[in-house]
Amino acid sequence: MPVLALAGAFLFAFIAYCGLYLIGRPPRMVAVKHNQLVGPFLAGFMVWMLGPIERLLIGRVAPNAITAVSLLLCALTGVAAAFGQLHGAIYFYVFAGVLDILDGRLARICGKQTAAGALFDSVSDRWGELFVFAGYAWLLHESVWLLAVIGAFGASMMVSYTRARAEGLGIELSGGVMQRAERIILVVGGTLIAVLYDTDAIETVLGFTMLICTATSTATAINRWIHAFRELAKREAEPVVVETPAAMPLPAPLASLSASPDLRKVRPIEQH
Repeated sequence: MPVLALAGAFLFAFIAYCGLYLIGRPPRMVAVKHNQLVGPFLAGFMVWMLGPIERLLIGRVAPNAITAVSLLLCALTGVAAAFGQLHGAIYFYVFAGVLDILDGRLARICGKQTAAGALFDSVSDRWGELFVFAGYAWLLHESVWLLAVIGAFGASMMVSYTRARAEGLGIELSGGVMQRAERIILVVGGTLIAVLYDTDAIETVLGFTMLICTATSTATAINRWIHAFRELAKREAEPVVVETPAAMPLPAPLASLSASPDLRKVRPIEQH
């Protein structure tokens, strides 16, 4: 019932958000990031729904502290999943995803974007996913679906690694249908469906969820790989233009002598 109440509250908020658009009074929001799957409309809805929490945290909590709490919640998600407490895993992972949205927004709004903070956030996201998938792997370790969990974790790591490696070579990669936000939505949604069925169907539902995550994450990683490779190959194929240095001007006295028409030719010294 608590899980259904949370889903009902989410649905009610979405209906209210759509109603504001229909009456011509869409909410105004800043610094809204979106991707191919979660477009500007859905991304705006998430930001609008989290607006009260965001205003409460601005100026009171550091973005890095929010990132640390999100990492802790991911660890708790893995523990809850490993022991079969799927209701707790849903709550922990939902709140971890909410904080993952808020830490970046607070950093941008408050002007606290730093290289150290970006590193802490990216590495925390990877550790968080490791904790979550490790918990589901332990839950399904006696099932054939264990391979699906391992595949989902490996593919998700390749999505992140391909982007990091490409950006290190000067290529911006941010596309793909299965990024971190989408993986959180997929895992939470699959777990929510699993808890609504009996015990015999839980492993099957979770296994199919991980299999979908494996396939879509693999497609995203390969697509990024191909895009980055083509872009780098295109840059390397472009001809390199070498600029020759301009001739150095002569000093003023020498320049005036060379331009003088009365300059006599210097006769070579005769040898005796």
